[in-house]
Amino acid sequence: MRTSGILMPIFSLPSPHGIGTFGREAYNFVDFLAKAGQTYWQILPLNPTNYGDSPYQSFSSFAGNPYFIDLDMLLEEGLLTVAEIIGADFGEDPLSVDYGKLYNNRIPLLKRAFARFEPDKAYKKFCRQNKFWLDEYVLFMALKNAHNDIAWENWEDELRLRKAKAIKAAKEEYAEVMDFYRFVQFKFDQQWQALKSYANENGIYIVGDIPIYVAYDSADTWANPKQFLLDRDLKPIKVAGCPPDAFSEDGQLWGNPLYRWDVMKEDGYTWWKKRLGHAMKLYDKVRIDHFRGFEAYYTIPYGDKTAKNGSWMTGPNLDLFDAMKEEFGEDLPIIAEDLGFLTEEVYEMLRKSGFPGMKVMQFAFDGKPTNEYLPHNHVKNCVVYTGTHDNDTIMGWLESSKKKTVKQAKQYMHATDAEGFNWTMIRTALMSVADTVIIMMHDLIGLGSEARINMPSTVGGNWQWRIDKVCINDWLAKLMLDTTAPYGRAVIRKGYEPEDDDEDLEEEEEKTEETVKETAIEE
Repeated sequence: MRTSGILMPIFSLPSPHGIGTFGREAYNFVDFLAKAGQTYWQILPLNPTNYGDSPYQSFSSFAGNPYFIDLDMLLEEGLLTVAEIIGADFGEDPLSVDYGKLYNNRIPLLKRAFARFEPDKAYKKFCRQNKFWLDEYVLFMALKNAHNDIAWENWEDELRLRKAKAIKAAKEEYAEVMDFYRFVQFKFDQQWQALKSYANENGIYIVGDIPIYVAYDSADTWANPKQFLLDRDLKPIKVAGCPPDAFSEDGQLWGNPLYRWDVMKEDGYTWWKKRLGHAMKLYDKVRIDHFRGFEAYYTIPYGDKTAKNGSWMTGPNLDLFDAMKEEFGEDLPIIAEDLGFLTEEVYEMLRKSGFPGMKVMQFAFDGKPTNEYLPHNHVKNCVVYTGTHDNDTIMGWLESSKKKTVKQAKQYMHATDAEGFNWTMIRTALMSVADTVIIMMHDLIGLGSEARINMPSTVGGNWQWRIDKVCINDWLAKLMLDTTAPYGRAVIRKGYEPEDDDEDLEEEEEKTEETVKETAIEE
């Protein structure tokens, strides 16, 4: 079955409260996807953000981001008041996330809601079913708060090394704070599951995203030190990253702790089973970031300032996924992010796994007709992207790429000024033989580099883009539907047909184009 979808981060949704949430605008976006004939809504990781505001560096690979809890829904439950919400400062720019103000003002509101909350059967059931990760996470967060949010490696030895007596005392001392964090996770899960159910009922399926690695300063590492490559003092021996290449002469130093794959294999990959099982409850399909790291992964000595002195180590390969298939069944709903430095061994692992890999259109135009990202070289079992969250927007790529690259792209795709380059690339992707195509939301409305989500290897200024509410409308839905349908990817749903009133659609088109122009001028 040929399908398509749109990648739109939760934080990029419209909202009056500083960041996209699981509230009304998320439901409106589901309606938009249904009208546009789409099948998938791809999002970025839902975990709490850590240093640098990246969803790929989190305090937990299981917990949810408290910023995504919708305040208006808490208002409807009587857990917050209008005055409390209006009185909070979440920033002045509706098109950008101010994480500093969210950090200072969102949590106090959630604490007020918690003070009014009465635990019920649903709450107790959630705590019971998620005990395997929730108890360690809430204790970790309570201890971070008690230590002014410093990393756990700087806590006193009794807590850092998890001495039984100290842990027991901490649970007693910080019981109320731990209950607050349980409440936050309960509300996150309650709102997310309601939104996911609404999407599924309307034929929209969620593509989630999990990083291969977890953060060092996380409940995952602190609570499971034997699963990670740490020394006796619980300091990393080596850390994750990527080797130097044409894009970075120093390579990429991610700093994540590495797994002890031998230890994980001995216990049947229990931690990974818990992680993937949890992800499959949150999402319909799971994109695993840095898939090549399961075949071989790059290791960098802890303390190095660059990734130059790293070396490769052998990963678990398909042994890990064979264990997952035994646990969850043969048909694992996984998408493999197979980008980066690939060897024949990586290609072989992907082929044997049966998982679809990724093809990115922006990587296709190097002048070689054998380039695997060119549509004529695609295979059915893959997911085509015009770009990813780490790429520039299509229009930004058009402006920043070499003239030779742009010329080849235009010739290959038969680009015309009348169609618009972003729609030319979208249309070309939709033509692919690939089973699935995912389009970035900012590319549908033709935004430039001001809407770029992330610049790899940089800290600050990322993960901030938000869309203007007027850009999500019936005119754009109809345009996407009309563009998708000729290539056999559209799903025509009864009751979701766009309005036929040409005047209304033209008015929405004018509003969308004007908003895009104003955004570009402001940036």
